[in-house]
Amino acid sequence: MFGISEIAIILIVVIVLLGAKRLPDLARSAGKSARILKAEAKAMKETGKAEGEAGAPRVIRGETVGRQDTVDPRPDTGQQPQGRA
Repeated sequence: MFGISEIAIILIVVIVLLGAKRLPDLARSAGKSARILKAEAKAMKETGKAEGEAGAPRVIRGETVGRQDTVDPRPDTGQQPQGRA
């Protein structure tokens, strides 16, 4: 893992590369992303609890389709087709 000195060096490099003007925008967007991620994780937990309380697995009904075997009408003689070199 990183120590405090490595993190400080990384932050200094970020400040120099991005500049002071863009840093607040970067922090704001990172905060918004963190809030969205937290809200989505909470919603998934609540949804999981609601589904888990039912106890029975969810069944999705589908349509059964018969299988059709496709057969090549030409018999396989083991020879290469003519016209190819």
